[in-house]
Amino acid sequence: QLQLVESGGGLVQPGGSLRLSCAASGFTLNDYAITWFRQAPGKEREEVSCISTNGGYTNYADSVKGRITISRDSAKNAVYLQMNNLKAEDTGLYYCAAGLVAPESGALCAFEYQYWGLGTQVTVSS
Repeated sequence: QLQLVESGGGLVQPGGSLRLSCAASGFTLNDYAITWFRQAPGKEREEVSCISTNGGYTNYADSVKGRITISRDSAKNAVYLQMNNLKAEDTGLYYCAAGLVAPESGALCAFEYQYWGLGTQVTVSS
């Protein structure tokens, strides 16, 4: 079965850290650009960060710059989201999506996604 599976979420105090993982089952992530999204209750989905297919380009939402780092490990077929200095407003369901990027498009991150995970919950609370 082709799917993305997120893990690493949990309850953490403000100022704490979490490392989220996005793993692929049945296909290789190496062919895809990956984007992490999050959605808090009652709020719209927000793009948190993306990483290009070869990992050479990354992008972050202004709200997380300096606190979150996206990376990928081709050998482990996984993408990670290291989150530090977490704030209450970081609370939400975090999920990853994999998208193919046509080389001729000039884009580095995907705008359309072939695979979505179900998400992992992050709760930042004292």
